[in-house]
Parts: sequence; structure tokens; C-alpha cells
Amino acid sequence: MLPALQSIRSKQDFHTLVFIAGTVLLNAIGAGLIIPVTPALVSKLSQTTIADAALWGGYIAASYAAMQFLFGPAIGAISDRYGRRPVLLLSLAVLTVDYLIMTFAGSIWVLFLGRLLAGIASATYATAYAATSDISEKSKRATRFGMVGAAIGFGFVIGPVIGGALAMLGIRVPFYVSAILIAITFVYGLFYMPETLPRSARKPIHWRRANPIGAALDIAQIPVLMWFFIALFLFQMANFVYTAIWPYYTIEAFNWTTAQVGFSLAIVGIGFSSVKGGLIRWIIPRKGEAKTVLYGFFFAVTALLGFAFAPNTLAVILLLPLAALGAMIPPAMVALMSHHVSQDKQGHLQGALTSILGLTLVLSTLVMTQLFTHFTARDAELYYPGAPFLLAAVLMFLAIAPFWIGLKKSEGNLIHPDVLPGSTLAE
Repeated sequence: MLPALQSIRSKQDFHTLVFIAGTVLLNAIGAGLIIPVTPALVSKLSQTTIADAALWGGYIAASYAAMQFLFGPAIGAISDRYGRRPVLLLSLAVLTVDYLIMTFAGSIWVLFLGRLLAGIASATYATAYAATSDISEKSKRATRFGMVGAAIGFGFVIGPVIGGALAMLGIRVPFYVSAILIAITFVYGLFYMPETLPRSARKPIHWRRANPIGAALDIAQIPVLMWFFIALFLFQMANFVYTAIWPYYTIEAFNWTTAQVGFSLAIVGIGFSSVKGGLIRWIIPRKGEAKTVLYGFFFAVTALLGFAFAPNTLAVILLLPLAALGAMIPPAMVALMSHHVSQDKQGHLQGALTSILGLTLVLSTLVMTQLFTHFTARDAELYYPGAPFLLAAVLMFLAIAPFWIGLKKSEGNLIHPDVLPGSTLAE
């Protein structure tokens, strides 16, 4: 390829990455806006205490995740067939409707309906990662996945803080603002979103594989991927403890206000952005993807144990940076997995990842909220709001074993030798 053409392609890739990062950024801001006020809205609509509202919130989150699990592989297969652009735009359109439904919801069941619709079309992040993979050399995927993850993390810096402030105008205002932000993203993408998957790389849809069971069977044919998937499953089961109960945990255990919940999420968002957008770009070229994941496990387990036994608000705040360091795990692990599949199956891989994400979110949300409610109920024999974090720490520790087995099976067998476990990646 001539240098001039290389330069043009580089600029196109740059603008594509900027758009993808902008899309997930606004999406994350929209999602972050509603986090501080969700406990209050659920408690109001269900007419229950915070402990019981956590249970309802768990069911709502689980219904959303269940749709991700069921439809994730199909959406990934569709993006492999028709491209990333139409799937991403449809996802944004449905999310806009979802936030409007939650804005005007008059009952807890309407919230369920909104989350079911959003879960079916929850392809925004998975499609963004697939598009990033399309335009990235294999040695740069981890750092670019990290950039996308950093945009998501930064969105959660801004979102909860704004959401906590908007809550003073009413607990439904953040939902309305979220709908506006996602709608703006949709309009922008309609005019400027480029297609990243060339027609020559597209493949027919095999519907027998475009489902969770078919996706799992495909993954099982590649032993290395199977072990990584098991590790990722356990990691997500543990990590979703934050999504499941963080607002409820901090309100119940430390009597935090909505503003304090938003502030804490902002700290986590800053940490996630710094790790995924900065630290991971430094550590992967020097330590390799495998060691990066192992470092992430160490910090994640330490943080979870800390939250399980945190005595006061100060301890929680001091532990937040350690929790953020666990953000090194997903981009490095997903990059390792992406090296084992061809370009025309990246959407299939991301769809399978979305499916496992949905399954773990269903299971983790139900388990963690039930556990939280059990140990914080008025008649609880042992009052222990940190119980879900203790379970999460155990699951996170267990995830190290299948990841290590996957590494041993991949040594000398990876398709691309420049990304062997522990290797040094050149930018």
C-alpha cells in the first residue's frame, strides 16, 4: 500500500475510533445518570424499604441481562452479516425509547418492560468493540479496547455526578436527560457513523449458532477460548456485585446520600478511565496481556475483601482506586481471546461475550441482591451488608485458575506470536 493511502486509512481509522469512543461515552453518561436515583425510584414505585428495593432492583436488572444472554449471539451474528453500523444505530434507537419509558413509568412493571426492550437491543458496547477490532491490528487491539473502555469509564465519571445533581430537580429528571443524550448520539451516528466491516469480510448467518447454546458449542471447539470464557464468567459474576448493590450497600451500611453515591461512582469512573485509557497502554507493551490480567486479579480480590469488611466511609473511599485497577482485566483478556478468531467472526465472538455478560449479570444480580437483602432485613440474625462482597472476592479468586489453565494451553499455540502470554508488544 502506498504511503499516501496508508495515511488516509490511518485518518479514517482515527475518526472511526473517535466516533466509537464518543458513542460509548454518551451511552455511559446516560446509564450513569440514572444510577444514583434508581434506588429511590424503585423504592417509590414498589413502596418498600431500601433493602427490599434492592430485591426489586435485582429483578429488573436481571430481566435486562436475561435478554442480553438470549439475544447477544444473534445480534453479533447479524453484525457479522450486515455490518456494525445498522446494529449500533438500532441499539441506540431502542435505548432512547427505553429511557423515555422509565421517565414516565407509573408502576414497577413498566420499568420491567423498558428494561426488557433495552436488553434485547443492548448491542452498543459489543458492536463498538467489534468495530474497534475491525480497524485494529492484532497487536493494538488490547490498547484500543482499553481506549473504548476508558470512554465508558469517563462516562461514569460524569454521569453519576450529574445524575446526583439533577435528582434535586426530581428523581425522574436524569432518565429524561439520558433519553436526550442517547437520541443525540443516534442522530449523530445516522449521519457520521462509518461502516467498519467490509463486504468481503461478511458471512452468512447460521441461526443454529446465533443463540447462547450454539455460541457456547462453538467456543467449546477451541479449548483455549473455553478456559478464558470460564475465567471471564467467574470474573463477571464477582465484578457485577458493584452494579447489583453498590447504591443500596452504601446507603444501607453508611447512610450515604444520593450525591455521595454519585461522587463515589465518579471516583470509580476516573479510576477506570485512567486504567483503561492510560495505565493499560503502558503496562501491556511491557508486561504482556497475560501478566496484566493477573495483576488485575490481585487488585480486584484485594478491593472486594476490603469492601466486605469496610468499617466506615473513609475506608470505602480509600479502596476505590484498588477496585479501579481491576479494570485491567477485561480489555487484556478479550484481546487474548480475539487473537484466536478471524475478522469475519469478531462479531460472533463479541456476541458470545455479550451473551456471557448477560448470563453473569442475571445470576450475579439475583444472587448478590438476595444475599444483601437476607443480611440487611429487619429480622436478619446477622446484620452484614458486606456479605455480597465477600462472596465476590471468593469468585474473583477462583477465576484465576481457569485463566491460568488457558494460558498454559495457549503457549506456543496462539495464531499471532507477537501476543504470546508475557510477550512484549510493540506499538
